[in-house]
Amino acid sequence: MTGWDISPGGVQSVISKVREAAGDMNTGITLYGQSVQGAMEAAGTLSFGGESSGSHGRAAGLVAVALGKFVEGTEKDVAFLPLRAADSANGAVEATNAYLAGDLEQAWNAQHHATLPPDVTAFLEKARSKADGKR
Repeated sequence: MTGWDISPGGVQSVISKVREAAGDMNTGITLYGQSVQGAMEAAGTLSFGGESSGSHGRAAGLVAVALGKFVEGTEKDVAFLPLRAADSANGAVEATNAYLAGDLEQAWNAQHHATLPPDVTAFLEKARSKADGKR
């Protein structure tokens, strides 16, 4: 801890860039979700019992099911990216503020906490419940 030499202006510059990139990631993730949803809808359906129109006797097509399973299997990885960026940026700010206040132990704790993996499961559950409330 005694070898720290933090430039608050440099930290702020990097944090600004990280937050901008995280915003771009969130935009990209939204577009990804919309694109997958569109692809699933365009992939067609399977027809059962000779039905030719309407939703009766129809189920999601194999491609749509595969896309859905892919999204389900990768959602934690996708959600991890912006959470990791946000946690790292916030940890850098907290560590810098503690360093400037002369509390190196608190700075180390903030830095260490920022290296821990974010709780993606809790984030996804919260996002789902929020989305369910809008439906």
